[in-house]
Amino acid sequence: MVADKYGRQVTNLRVSLTQRCDLECFYCHREGQERSSLEMTPEEIFRIASIGVEYGISKIKLTGGEPLLRGDLEDIVRLLSSLPNIVEVSMVTNARQLNYERAVELKRSGLSRININLPSVKEVTYREIVGRDIGDALRGVESAVDAKLLPVKLNMVLLKGLNSDEVEDMMRYAKKVGAILQLIELEPIKRGSLFYNKYHHPLDQIEREISSKASSVKVRYSMQMRKVYTVNGLEVEIVRPVENPEFCKHCTKMRLTSDGKLKPCLMTQENLLDILSPMRRGESIEVLRRIFMDAVYMRRPYYTYGKNQARIIGGSS
Repeated sequence: MVADKYGRQVTNLRVSLTQRCDLECFYCHREGQERSSLEMTPEEIFRIASIGVEYGISKIKLTGGEPLLRGDLEDIVRLLSSLPNIVEVSMVTNARQLNYERAVELKRSGLSRININLPSVKEVTYREIVGRDIGDALRGVESAVDAKLLPVKLNMVLLKGLNSDEVEDMMRYAKKVGAILQLIELEPIKRGSLFYNKYHHPLDQIEREISSKASSVKVRYSMQMRKVYTVNGLEVEIVRPVENPEFCKHCTKMRLTSDGKLKPCLMTQENLLDILSPMRRGESIEVLRRIFMDAVYMRRPYYTYGKNQARIIGGSS
């Protein structure tokens, strides 16, 4: 297992499968990636991931865009789950394309669990945020639960003035379907300061209210010291990526963009390393391993102790 210059081990690989999506959520950061139509084949994804496994990667999360738009998604999952020492292959999706049959097939292919981006359970709010009706998304949530892609986690990014007053509604829904709720702070990626200041909703007050009702709390030490509260049998996880040195201090992730670039940090575009082009040129495995290790050594905490003022990426407006 390898570590970067700050002693942080790299055990998780986030693989963006495509930049295509069936939604246009205005707050989406697209994993911090610039738009690109280039996509890796299942075999290329497998080869790059296998290099990561050599250096200690044990968990893989598939992201996008929308991963379900890949017709070969099951093949990708099957290949990745066959890698030695991989203990989990999971996925982030909006679930709109997920019916029960496909959920079962993904489970059979080796998908362990699923995170579903669901900004609201109210029809009007959901449509305002993503521009579509909510029905397909809710059916996708039910399909994931019924197919035992567990635990199903619902990702709710808090947006001031839009869904910030709907946390209790989401908590009731998550408990009803048997999911875990993740409340996520809006990240200042690819948006200017005006946008960020307009929609960013601090989690402090919400967390205090949840904490006051919780019967227990645990800390996920391997996941940026996140707190998970249990409220009437429902687990609510608080995700604070902004101005949070702990988020960076305990980061274990390497990212792979859909066009084949290693991305050591979500929050910056300054240190991308292309591994797909050398692979397609036929470079040796030694060269590819060196590129992976170079990416590991380029990792540095974006927010650091004593210097943790939020930096707004994407301009000043």
